[in-house]
Amino acid sequence: MDPAASVVGSGSGSGEGMVRSDEQRLTSAEVPQRAGEAILGWREWVGLPALRLPLIKAKVDTGARTSTLHAFYVEAFRCAGEAFVRFGVHPLRGRSDVEVHCEAQILDRRAVSDSGGHKEQRYVIRTLLEIGGRTWPIEVTLTNREDMLFRMLLGRTAIAGRGIVDPMRSFVSGRQRHAAAAYHASGSDAGG
Repeated sequence: MDPAASVVGSGSGSGEGMVRSDEQRLTSAEVPQRAGEAILGWREWVGLPALRLPLIKAKVDTGARTSTLHAFYVEAFRCAGEAFVRFGVHPLRGRSDVEVHCEAQILDRRAVSDSGGHKEQRYVIRTLLEIGGRTWPIEVTLTNREDMLFRMLLGRTAIAGRGIVDPMRSFVSGRQRHAAAAYHASGSDAGG
């Protein structure tokens, strides 16, 4: 078989496939899609409006079950008998002057394995995800991702039934050239 070829299902359910060369690969428009599912690239600009995070670059990671958000500090507290978490986010890589302080109700605390296989106890919150003009609730764990390329990982449970990932594309929902301006315009705690 040609090493530049990929096997694509024939759709007959027989398990047989047909070989396509790189020039013949399926485009996003040809990928079978259920109603209401968005096409997502392997990285996207997303918003978390309930947390006052209008733009954050996320890696769409189908290898990760759970979504994760960068938090440079995390403090649990109680209010009216309910468990909450207060945390700080540097939403833009390389811009520690842009920070947003958030609060959310704690949904759970779970042991999560990072990409290196190390287990860590993380707080889990529920918030709204906004991407490509669509909004839905997701669960997110909080951990320090200061040294990572992406401030957020969007895991497969967050996109299940809502999106299909095209790993050959980036920023399908749009590019953001001036993300810092969104924080100044939104009134987020830019600069502390």
